Amino acid sequence: MNVAVFTRSTPDTAAKVEVGADGRVNWGDAATVVNPWDEYALEEAIVQSKDSGGTATVVAVGGDMHNEALKHSLAMGLDAALRLEDAALDPANSLAYAAAAAAAVKKLDGVQLVICGKESVDTGTDQQIIQLARKLGWTLLTNVSKIMSMDGDTIKVERQIEQGKMIVTSKLPAVLVVTKEINEPRYPSFIGIRKASKAEIPVWSLADLGLSATPESVKVAAFKNLPPRDIKLEMITGTPEEMAKALVDKLIEEKVL
Repeated sequence: MNVAVFTRSTPDTAAKVEVGADGRVNWGDAATVVNPWDEYALEEAIVQSKDSGGTATVVAVGGDMHNEALKHSLAMGLDAALRLEDAALDPANSLAYAAAAAAAVKKLDGVQLVICGKESVDTGTDQQIIQLARKLGWTLLTNVSKIMSMDGDTIKVERQIEQGKMIVTSKLPAVLVVTKEINEPRYPSFIGIRKASKAEIPVWSLADLGLSATPESVKVAAFKNLPPRDIKLEMITGTPEEMAKALVDKLIEEKVL
């Protein structure tokens, strides 16, 4: 089975956040690392592809800053890496990210499983993963702590939920969001690091993906000149018992209770 896994470079978690004079948040000159949550997804992609006799391809969406994460992935043992970048592609727009990512998965040969880390530490969001599954039309399995089996076109996983654990069986293809309990990521080998350092990362544009444009982000309009609201304020005084009784009477009168 061929597996695709998504990653990105993020500022080191010890980096200091700075706010510029224009109000924009930036990370200064902080060094970047592979997104920590992605390391579990990368490890699982290697394991599952090897166990099934397939290949694992790592994909990043955005500029060349993500090459470090891709090379780290290759050093771990991923079979191939590629990056999606285009002047018309805004990776911060989750809908655009999902559209490009879905097109890349479809273009890759025989991918039946997409694995992603829980979220990005710099943005704290995973909505692009949910939208990716929707764009592909594949089953989304979140909070996966263990892949129990894959048999033909069926996958069985263990999910972590608030009440404990849930065993779920689903048809493939599927998109998985994994947690840190799923494995222990390996360290890149010295040979792997040397080999990855020389790797040329192919870059696919929107045209390469068969796309002419990506969706616009959802925009919230600013409401101006709203009509004034008629607000009445009434203070309730007295002893605690008297105030409680008066409040209940008011709520009943207004048909809130």
